[in-house]
Amino acid sequence: MFFTSRRALLACAAAAACLSAAPSLALADTAWPDKPVRLVVPYTPGGATDIVARLIAQKLIDDTHWTFIVDNRAGGNGNIGMDVVAKSKPDGYTVGLGQTANLAINPTLFPKMPYDALKDLVPVAVVASQPVVLVVRADAPYKSLADLVAAAKAQPGEIKQALAGTGTLGHMAGEVLARRAGFKVLNVPYKGAAPAITDLLGGQTDYMFATPQGALAMVKGGKLRALAVTSAKRLPVMADVPTVGESYKGFEAVDWKALVVPAGTPADIVKKLNAAVDKALAKPATISQLLAEGSTPVGGSAEKAAQYIKAEHARWGAAVREAGVRPE
Repeated sequence: MFFTSRRALLACAAAAACLSAAPSLALADTAWPDKPVRLVVPYTPGGATDIVARLIAQKLIDDTHWTFIVDNRAGGNGNIGMDVVAKSKPDGYTVGLGQTANLAINPTLFPKMPYDALKDLVPVAVVASQPVVLVVRADAPYKSLADLVAAAKAQPGEIKQALAGTGTLGHMAGEVLARRAGFKVLNVPYKGAAPAITDLLGGQTDYMFATPQGALAMVKGGKLRALAVTSAKRLPVMADVPTVGESYKGFEAVDWKALVVPAGTPADIVKKLNAAVDKALAKPATISQLLAEGSTPVGGSAEKAAQYIKAEHARWGAAVREAGVRPE
């Protein structure tokens, strides 16, 4: 009787201990994410950034079964959406897809920013990079980058560059090229790529740095001629088009896209999200989809992403200051 009662008491004590520990165990087992994660895209649906955002979100959903909801917050050259991310609760449930413009160019372009790109946001991973393509009308007299540069030097201030917007990567790539090649650029800004390309086709301007998505179909359709791409290496989808760097050593201008979270987001969440993104970017299907639309997958650690963005912030800040560019 004594031993039976003792065993019973021990069993009851153990059961009680388990019950009292249950709440803490449940909390420890509640792993991020246990609810939908908002992915803020600082541009309109259907654009280059939105396409990459939805692609990577779908790959993450397929791999991890986490839930992502894309939230487009356009405006302010990408500043509005990034400000939403910067001011969100740092709990891992708000992620943003920043890019060259709003994380590296805007901080110097705009005299007052609603967020500090290096202090208020923590990089998770650089997802992909994409160059811009220097295009002219198919019937233009310029058959090469050298032809365009020669014409610009021969007619100072008369050769016109169409801009999808002031401070865009295409704009800044044009500014850097003009300085490297030694000619004066005459910029004609538009409110978006569509009207800029329309006027280029109509002969109101002479050339433009367009996104691969915006240029590829028209190049294949014989309406535009591609003279150069701004990536370090040639694009697989436009393998016959030389890089600007082949004429001007070291030239590179890419529109990279990086996942960022609010400063203060727990490091383990950043690490977990980074690992999931890196895994998704390594998949052949992801690689082929990104290459097909003119992008190159990047990936790597969160630390590597932070170093890269810091360097790009400094590089494009210097370019904006040297060119004396101001917002419209």
